[in-house]
Amino acid sequence: MSHDYDTLVVFTSTYASVDDAIQDFETIKSLYHDSKMIDTFDAAVLEKQPNGKVKIVKKHEQPSRDAAKTGAGLGLATGLVVALFPGARIGAALVAASTGIGAAIGALAGHVTGGMSRGDLKEVGEALDTGSAGLIVIAASNIEEKVRSALKKAVKTIRKQIKADRKALEKELEQAAKEEASAVRR
Repeated sequence: MSHDYDTLVVFTSTYASVDDAIQDFETIKSLYHDSKMIDTFDAAVLEKQPNGKVKIVKKHEQPSRDAAKTGAGLGLATGLVVALFPGARIGAALVAASTGIGAAIGALAGHVTGGMSRGDLKEVGEALDTGSAGLIVIAASNIEEKVRSALKKAVKTIRKQIKADRKALEKELEQAAKEEASAVRR
């Protein structure tokens, strides 16, 4: 019997600059690439803009083995950003590249917040608020140490666990995609 829950680790790192955050983001990306890991890897780099708004400047969703069939990267890191900063902007190009963004991100945000305690969410949000840039990485717990050691430029990193029900999430995302498609046709 396979369990439907994945215990994932959420690393929230704050940075003095977006460049530092992007460097760690790229390090983690190559860590996955070089070691040919096929596990879930989800990351988003955020930039705090002068007006206090948050913008996602880079994101990566590594499709899980199961999701590779459906072609869907889970996008939990983006979901977490949107849950914490509801007004967050996702770089214009990123929005254009993905369809059904509204409903899908709503589903992701709901799923991530359901998998973390309120206190954890508050702590993560406050930590991200302190830096001018942030990086959220959501990874499988078995590679936690590798990811942690790749976060070299971070001013501060908080580690939390999140329980994600992958099957339920995939259903929610499918549903969201259907809703978006029918909204477009109207």
